[in-house]
Order: sequence, then structure tokens, then C-alpha cells
Amino acid sequence: MELLCGIHADIKILITALEFPLCDWDDKWIDVYLDNSVKLLDICIAFSSEISRLKQGHLFLQCLLHNLGGASPKQFVRARSSLDGWRQHIGSKNLRLDNCFSVMDGLAQTLDLPKIKNSAKGKVLMRAMYGVKVVTLFVCSIFGAAFSGSAKKLMDLPFPETCLWSEAFADLQTFVNTEIRNTYSNGVVTVLKELEAVDTGIKNLYTLVQDGLDPVEAGVLQKSTSHLETSAGKLSEGLDLLAKEVDSFFQVVLTGRDALLCNLRVGGNISDQVRTDLNVEGQAVR
Repeated sequence: MELLCGIHADIKILITALEFPLCDWDDKWIDVYLDNSVKLLDICIAFSSEISRLKQGHLFLQCLLHNLGGASPKQFVRARSSLDGWRQHIGSKNLRLDNCFSVMDGLAQTLDLPKIKNSAKGKVLMRAMYGVKVVTLFVCSIFGAAFSGSAKKLMDLPFPETCLWSEAFADLQTFVNTEIRNTYSNGVVTVLKELEAVDTGIKNLYTLVQDGLDPVEAGVLQKSTSHLETSAGKLSEGLDLLAKEVDSFFQVVLTGRDALLCNLRVGGNISDQVRTDLNVEGQAVR
């Protein structure tokens, strides 16, 4: 997501550098940009929803770890309940995530390189926006496959060989998609390593707490609990970081969209508004 924030911010810089007034934009370019941006916002909302769902599952892990801290039969019963709760929660479906795949499919269907004849600046801008759209869909496809736990959601995006970056991108897309497909074909639950580590820890503990423990297994339980606590902490930290990055990308897309809409209302130069947005963002960073 940090990559997407960077390349979408670069588009703002390009618009400013080109000094390309909105009055010179073709209406089709504006329509496509507005349509693409609202779909990207929908994808961000879906990803944020899934991250929140995974973070909610952390509550089951906290209860589980708390109950495993004692050795009473009641605590073991509660621990089993927390284990079941985690498995049911993680196995549940997120409708927002499911719906976002149709949004990505819609973006992929409009993945065409515009043919610009009468505007040199327009040609530069549209080719740049096309490249950004390809990379954005590629990254979103990877996240979609990771969140869904299925390689079926991966996209093999088509693109013209005339682009300077086509060979490098083709190699990258083939490598990443092949790695993900191979990982899932080996029976792995998810390509999210932190989540996979937690899932493995849950499976180990589930066997131990089902029928009580003998003295030998008590030591194994303590070790397994410690490992799960470490894995759960890493998962929580990773989800927090990812949530911030998705929100940052949402804000980048939103400010770009707002800049265009603002200039449509006032009939100004879009590069002026983008320059203002860049200054505001720079001050916020400082």
C-alpha cells in the first residue's frame, strides 16, 4: 500500500509539472478518472473492513491466552470456547470483501491504453495514469488473494508490449502470482505469514486442551501458549500497520478526486489545486 501511495502522489506531481489546465482535458478522461477513483475508494473500504474483522478476532486470542494462564477445569472449558470462537470468526465471510472483487473485475475490464492524438501533454498524462492503474490493480489483486485465502482471486492483467515497463512488469506479475498459487496449492490457509503462524498455534493448542493434560503435556502447553502469544502480538502489530497504510492510500485517492471535482465546479486549473494539495500534505508530514 505504501507503493500505491507513492505512485498516486507522483501522478499529482506530474499534473503540476505538465501545467495541464482542466479545460484541455477530454470529458472521457474526467469520467474515467472519477469512475476509477470511486472504485478504488470502495476497494479501500472493503480492505479496511477485512482488517477490522481480523483485528476483532484478536479478542478471542486474548481470552484464550488469559484462560490458559490457569489450570482449572473451568478455564480449560473457556479456553476451548475461545478456540472455537476464533475458528468460527476467521472462517466467516466478509460480504464487503466479496463485493470488492466484482469492483476489481470492473476496473480490469476497462484496462485500455487511451489513444491520444491531439495533445502531447494529454498523451503523457494518460499513459502515466494507465500505468498507475495497472500497478494498482496488481497490488489490490495480491491483497485480495491474501485476505480471501484463495488464489482464484488473483488477476493476470493484460497490457500492451509497447510500454517501456511491460517486460519488467510481466516478469514481476508472473513471479508473484506463481508464488502465491504454489503456496495455496500446498494447503496453506493464508499467505499472510503472521495469520498463518497464529492459525498453526491454534491447531496445536486445540489438540492439547480437548481432553485435559497429563504432567508431560503441561510443559508442552506452556510452550505452545508462549508461541501463540508471540504470534498474536506480531499479527496485531501487522494489522495496525496495514490499516494505517490502507487509510493513507484512501486519503491520497480522495484528495486527488476532490481536487478534480473542485476545479470542475470553479472552472480553474487543476494543476493549481493539486499544487495546493501537495503543499498541505507536505506541511502535514513536516
